[in-house]
Amino acid sequence: MAEFPDERQLVLRARSQLDQWTRNARMEAYTELFEGDDSLLSSEEMQLLDALDSELERGGSDGVWGTDQYGIHTAGTSSSDISLGIVCVYHPQITTDSVLRGADDFDDETEERLNAALWQYSERVATLIEGELDEFIRQT
Repeated sequence: MAEFPDERQLVLRARSQLDQWTRNARMEAYTELFEGDDSLLSSEEMQLLDALDSELERGGSDGVWGTDQYGIHTAGTSSSDISLGIVCVYHPQITTDSVLRGADDFDDETEERLNAALWQYSERVATLIEGELDEFIRQT
């Protein structure tokens, strides 16, 4: 039972790094998924997201790109024998009753494409953060 305090301390120390890891992972995931010729979304769809992001930020929220949330779990991961991992605890999604609803209503097809891209983005961010967590644990 002596390993529980060690794991708890490890989680506490990792949590102190989580905000920085999240900022870095968001930038990397955005670049990978939404910039260049292989972007998940068209330039028109990116303009819709950017307009929604700006509108939300003007209203005082975190915008589209800061709405996702991540946490550290202790259930382990399938890709590692380390007992800690990262999970996306809130995926941004555009719906009529979500925080991500701008003044313009999107047609169903556009809304679905945007939501699928936001889901993929959040999952990529979680994977990138988990890589940072794994490295942190290896160095600890």
